[in-house]
Amino acid sequence: MLDLEGMSTEQRNNKTQDLDTMSLYDALVTMNEEDAQVAAAIKKELQQIEKVVKAVIESFKKDGRLIYMGAGTSGRLGLLDAVECPPTFGTSPEQVVGLIAGGEGAFIKAVEGAEDSETLGVDDLKQIRLTSKDIVIGIAASGRTPYVIAGLQYAKQLGCATAAVACNKDSLIGGHADIAIEVVPGPEVLTGSTRLKAGTAQKMVLNMISTLSMVGIGKVYKNLMVDVQQTNQKLETRAENIIMNATEVDRITAKDALVEAKGSVKLAIVMILLGCDAGRATEKLKAAQGHIRKAINE
Repeated sequence: MLDLEGMSTEQRNNKTQDLDTMSLYDALVTMNEEDAQVAAAIKKELQQIEKVVKAVIESFKKDGRLIYMGAGTSGRLGLLDAVECPPTFGTSPEQVVGLIAGGEGAFIKAVEGAEDSETLGVDDLKQIRLTSKDIVIGIAASGRTPYVIAGLQYAKQLGCATAAVACNKDSLIGGHADIAIEVVPGPEVLTGSTRLKAGTAQKMVLNMISTLSMVGIGKVYKNLMVDVQQTNQKLETRAENIIMNATEVDRITAKDALVEAKGSVKLAIVMILLGCDAGRATEKLKAAQGHIRKAINE
């Protein structure tokens, strides 16, 4: 039998011992107060998160991938962060990958026993042809998921950089990773339900990792997502707005530049700011490794 007694994520919350008899409003106030502790808990781990972001950027610069691994809620959060990267940052679907114990079907329906399988953890990494250029980040609120531990062990054998995101200190997955992020937001409002504060903490950490890693490889200019993909009308308008904000031109000029740039927001911005054609802007961006600020200042 697993010993869960010492885990913060399994402890009972003294503030919600009578959750079933609290007024609805009091319960909401309590949940809100508990959720407010998450950001403070993350603040204590910012130096560790910084190390992970730097490692992800290095992996990307070597044409490596960011691989998230988790089970249950943790796996779903990794998948969620991964699938949002292509539309937001213009990445290929292969650059940020989310693996969940039990396969993609486990995103909407639990696959019993999958998280306890070490074999599945290794097999899933083999399936995507993991290489030493990649970085693997294991995610587990408990910090002890066998699927994740086996994946981290296999990744290290291949020479990959590894990291772990857990919500308990001295976690097992942290011990198997190069860098351990251990955010402890305290006992859940509903005992053991780690989709609550622990899940919120994990999502916030993954948001930091993916967003700032993309900043590091030139996917952002100022605070604008300049590689956004225009897959619907809202995003087409957003692309125009980004160009207008970055260059202070009117919408007609932004639209014309976007057409000449064949839909590349980043290219359109450089063309306008440097007053050059698409060919010259492409050369400048290539020399600047995709960073607009470098392209326009060199």
